[in-house]
Amino acid sequence: MKALVWHGTTDIRCDSVPDPSIEHERDAIIKVTSCAICGSDLHLYDHFMPGMKSGDVMGHETMGEIVEVGPAARKSLKVGDRVVIPFTIICGECEQCRRGNFSVCETTNRNKDLADKAFGHTTAGLFGYTHLTGGYPGGQAEYLRVPFADATHIKVPDGIPDEKLLFLSDIFPTGWQAAVQCDIQPTDTVAIWGCGPVGQMTIRSAVLLGARQVIAIDRLPERLSMAKAGGAIMINFEEENVVERLNELTGGKGPEKCIDAVGLEAHATGSVDSMYDRAKQAMMLETDRPHVLREMMYVCRPAGILSIPGVYGGLLDKIPLGAVMNKGLTIRTGQTHVNRWTDDLLNRVLENQIDPSFVITHTEPLERGPEMYKTFRDKQDGCIKVVLKPGMNGGLHA
Repeated sequence: MKALVWHGTTDIRCDSVPDPSIEHERDAIIKVTSCAICGSDLHLYDHFMPGMKSGDVMGHETMGEIVEVGPAARKSLKVGDRVVIPFTIICGECEQCRRGNFSVCETTNRNKDLADKAFGHTTAGLFGYTHLTGGYPGGQAEYLRVPFADATHIKVPDGIPDEKLLFLSDIFPTGWQAAVQCDIQPTDTVAIWGCGPVGQMTIRSAVLLGARQVIAIDRLPERLSMAKAGGAIMINFEEENVVERLNELTGGKGPEKCIDAVGLEAHATGSVDSMYDRAKQAMMLETDRPHVLREMMYVCRPAGILSIPGVYGGLLDKIPLGAVMNKGLTIRTGQTHVNRWTDDLLNRVLENQIDPSFVITHTEPLERGPEMYKTFRDKQDGCIKVVLKPGMNGGLHA
């Protein structure tokens, strides 16, 4: 089969690799009908995340049709079922899964010893996302083996385009969890840094959850326009001082809730801390660029909440923990507990409360994946979200 394969920094290729097969009685094989490139994939593309090996198959936003089912999964799945596959692989049986903490499943990371050393305790296995999270082949491919498939799936109805359902795999529940973690009240101002795909879903989630005011911070006009269409007030950080503008919009008190939808590759214009981070990163003295975290901690209203769906990979420097402690801020973060939210979110899609396909700007064949990684990373051609279609001829812009 064809798959997008990691061979090193900025080196993704569309290779022929062996077809997956049933390896365990709880497995299933899906024929992929749609997959997507996620911002988290760019951290692998640029090799900011440890644990990648040449030959790893990429991708963790995938949906398709069941073509083979292991014997222990046949009570839940059958050939022909249409499914979305969450990026988190879950057993559904361990203590964390029973509590709904699916992204920290205690069972599915087959490199548990490695994760224990890196994190203190293992987290869940993830598709296409480093050997620290199991080294499982990802779903940017024609076929995907789904381990623990009886638990790791979202069954979806026929007759609805993939584009409305695909993002139940990651970015829609990620944006939703980011907003839910804020305990949004009707009087709240919610500030969201980053208007990429996760940021866009977070904006719409905060609006659906009833925030009085949602503020979106970015620098790209196409992203800010999309945020405005979703109900947000825009701040272009290349044209305005973010701290001053947020204080102006909140009567000098700051937003009650702040969300970092950027993560480890934060950009800033002319800030001293951003230059410091880039220098330390170049000398391998710091792994991540936490400009957004620092800014949120500074500007958030006392007793507020910081929610962090943005991915961080390692060690951060110059974090103002004194401000966090003295202002009484609460920090909530974590990989998304996808299956905790998907019943509700699928219903919202079916009831036309939201159509997640709004974020798609490019739909291309799987074979064009390598060049679309660069287009997405460099934000060329107005690219906000790429969907890839195995077997598709040609390509189109949404």
